[in-house]
Amino acid sequence: MGSNKEKYKLEFLLKTSPRVLEKLITTPDGLSDWFADDVKVQDDIYTFEWDGNEEQARLALYKMNSKIRFQWLEDEEEGLDTFFELSYVVDPMTNSVILHITDFANPSDKEGNLALWNQAINDLKRIIGA
Repeated sequence: MGSNKEKYKLEFLLKTSPRVLEKLITTPDGLSDWFADDVKVQDDIYTFEWDGNEEQARLALYKMNSKIRFQWLEDEEEGLDTFFELSYVVDPMTNSVILHITDFANPSDKEGNLALWNQAINDLKRIIGA
């Protein structure tokens, strides 16, 4: 069964250091500051909690100072090759950090997902004081 989920990418310019961003996108404490209400990790399984609902994702890829990728277990069980990834590069001209988000959504959910990401990034910017 094929997935109807479509890949999309977002880009955000953040005025922060890579070291600060690395902690915020890779550690349970960092992720629970802006991405989810609570995050727990056991082995390579991250449990994200929003409003009392839990979603689990496997840490699929991690390259220090570069990117982290998670695959939702629910999608994995369905055999879907979907994930969400946070990757970043430093703009050599401005020393700003460019955060790239890659995610998948059903076309009917995409607008809602974009709104959630924008809200999350606003929270992230507030934490880093950007």
